Amino acid sequence: MNRLAAIRLVAFDVDGVFTDGRFYLSDDGIESKAFHTQDGYGIRQLVRAGIAVAVISGRQSGAVARRMAELDVPFVELGCKDKVAALDEIIAATGISAADCAYVGDDIPDLPVLRHVGFSVAVANAVTAVQAECDYVTRRAGGDGAVREVCELLLAARDQPA
Repeated sequence: MNRLAAIRLVAFDVDGVFTDGRFYLSDDGIESKAFHTQDGYGIRQLVRAGIAVAVISGRQSGAVARRMAELDVPFVELGCKDKVAALDEIIAATGISAADCAYVGDDIPDLPVLRHVGFSVAVANAVTAVQAECDYVTRRAGGDGAVREVCELLLAARDQPA
């Protein structure tokens, strides 16, 4: 897939992609999420291969900010109301065209940005409307290795080990 080899930036939604879509909220208002360790290794391999990584989420989350900092993800947009505008800002900062970007999502709010990029990905547990519009649907579910699967797909297109 030549389109995959041309990808220079991949952006991910968080809830339902890096996670299984659930979050836990304590009586004290403390939120927690579960992340798949293997996804983190995949992100590090993308960065090592020179592929820029971004996270664009509609929710604010200290847990997400901390996890993305641990992974050295340079572009993290949380509490985002307009994902296309957020991606366009990242594109402007990096000089990468939308055609050379991929986005991974799972739900209706992701559709505008999925339509905006050169390669769109839905995770296996994405809603049907999102799956129907994407170039690729992962075999793994969000929170269960889907991010790693996308990383391996992009690296394989460049003939780089995951």
